[in-house]
Amino acid sequence: MAPSSLPPAPPSSVVIVLLLLSSAALLCESRLSLDYYSKTCPSFNKIMQETITNKQITSPTTAAGTLRLLFHDCLPNGCDGSILISSTPFNKAERDADINLSLPGDPFDLIVRAKTALELACPNTVSCSDILAVATRDLVTMLGGPYYNVYLGRKDSRLSSASSIEGKLPKPTMGMSQLINLFASSGFTVQEMVALSGAHTIGFSHCKEFSSNVGNDTHYNPRFAQALKQACADYPKNPTLSVFNDIMTPNKFDNLYYQNLPKGLGLLESDHGLYNDPRTRPFVELYAKDQNKFFQDFAKSMQKLSVYGIKTGRRGEIRRRCDAVN
Repeated sequence: MAPSSLPPAPPSSVVIVLLLLSSAALLCESRLSLDYYSKTCPSFNKIMQETITNKQITSPTTAAGTLRLLFHDCLPNGCDGSILISSTPFNKAERDADINLSLPGDPFDLIVRAKTALELACPNTVSCSDILAVATRDLVTMLGGPYYNVYLGRKDSRLSSASSIEGKLPKPTMGMSQLINLFASSGFTVQEMVALSGAHTIGFSHCKEFSSNVGNDTHYNPRFAQALKQACADYPKNPTLSVFNDIMTPNKFDNLYYQNLPKGLGLLESDHGLYNDPRTRPFVELYAKDQNKFFQDFAKSMQKLSVYGIKTGRRGEIRRRCDAVN
């Protein structure tokens, strides 16, 4: 039988060069930068600052809502703007998953406003996921929190499915081992988890997320527990009833959230868990004592979170509208 005429294999040196070239191409394609829009959309920073400031002044709960929105976008499947996509008759999107139904409308409105202004100035240039990342950082800073670098150049996801986030977001009823494992599965350490939990220094939680624990959990300060029972007495009739996460300085980004926990002034079961578990308690005590250390670690953890699982190059797109794929 005549041997088949296969072409000779390329020398190993050629294979190595080809691999290096393809790796370099991937690196270039996926490279984010701080000044990504400096040439393609010079007014990017100005438009973002104006839109964010106007929205936060008229709706002061926007900052906490936007921080939560980023978290719910990034942690399950990466920071790709998939949380912003609306459901269709053929697809139940992430934002309609049960755990996301309590996300407030203001942050979604902020992203729409910013995207509309940016599309007029620089059509089809700025991704929705970049808008969400910058808006979150700027709002944290506006409330007195730390500034951190946001690298730009993310692309938006073409997919959003409610079923794809099942079990990938923390719930207030989860035990500490569950929470630690959930964050670890996305590459976050216990200390980073505790630092990110400091986001509870702003914002509020709905009564349904904690009211069943108030009577049974001995970790609550008794007077605080009584006040929570009164505040949430009508919540079965009015599910929108809510309470500030940090009752001391609810509109200021600071370390009082951690100082509240040893006093029994945490709101959620998971808040109490941070103080009562020996794996997390040392970090709670550290951040309660040292706000600068909290700010430093929160900034590092947010910078890490904001590039988690991003899509670049041809793996995503620049959506024309943030609530729908192109």
